Amino acid sequence: MKNEAPYKILVVDDEEDIRDLLQYNLKSAGYEVLVAKTGEEALTAIRAEKPKVVLLDLMLPGIDGLDVCKKVRLESEISETPIIMLTAKGEEEDIVKGLEIGADDYVTKPFSIKEVLARIQVALRRISEEGLPVKVEVGGLILDRNRREIFLNGKPVEFTFTEFAILDALFNRGGGVMTRDQIVSAIRGGEVNVSERSVDVHITFIRKKLDSWSGRIHTVRGVGYRLDY
Repeated sequence: MKNEAPYKILVVDDEEDIRDLLQYNLKSAGYEVLVAKTGEEALTAIRAEKPKVVLLDLMLPGIDGLDVCKKVRLESEISETPIIMLTAKGEEEDIVKGLEIGADDYVTKPFSIKEVLARIQVALRRISEEGLPVKVEVGGLILDRNRREIFLNGKPVEFTFTEFAILDALFNRGGGVMTRDQIVSAIRGGEVNVSERSVDVHITFIRKKLDSWSGRIHTVRGVGYRLDY
């Protein structure tokens, strides 16, 4: 199904085969596609074209993907641009670094085109929302932000303040990966007191309370957590 609006997607990769593959499939999906081979070209295109989403390879000649992401986040006019990293398997350290400096999500190579398209849709959904909805309902679970209540299949589930805040933060991420540090940063303040180490413990309690629904909360090894919509 093609998009009603020709959103611009910037593909940044120094491998021609990957650029061509992504360009062909993204165009087929209805997007306008821009390409860049280096970090320098990527920054120029982001500043000039203001793409809706950037698919950014980490291993680039010259300025690498991590530095591109860092520079984008420091420039006010482009700082909110969604960035999805393209990484090779085994680069867990770089994945964590990328997420910590502001990347929104990542896809590992070799990747599935369906997965890439799904990640782009998640990013577009996040930036198109005008504020967060009062209630979120997914698969029989309702999260009520005003009343700070959780219902599963019509029945209330008792959550602590911190557990609610963590689940809410994962919902806010819109299906993207959150590192433990990002979860802490997102919920810190007010009555919430949580450390990176204790995030795993709270996630365990959340999963137990949500029973089979908790299968939507995925542990991303070496990185953090992802909530599948």
